[in-house]
Amino acid sequence: MTKQYIITLTDAEDKALSVVALSQQDWIDNAVHNRCRIAIEEIVNAEVQRKLAAGEPITGSKEDIVLAAQVETAAERSAKPAIDMTSQA
Repeated sequence: MTKQYIITLTDAEDKALSVVALSQQDWIDNAVHNRCRIAIEEIVNAEVQRKLAAGEPITGSKEDIVLAAQVETAAERSAKPAIDMTSQA
């Protein structure tokens, strides 16, 4: 399964991006895919460490590992109440 996302730029943003990119679409695609690659590496590394500590076998591709991982999304982390460290003293 794949997901498609749409990005909207103002005329000024489009013009500004054209100064640094040969193709706005290629630049956007590259930025998103690179950030996904970094997140995949982070998830896989955490899962490998968790499985090694638990003595569990490590099987499957990186994609399989990511899809099976129990991860907390940014939205879930953001929804948690912030801890007030000043009242902990």
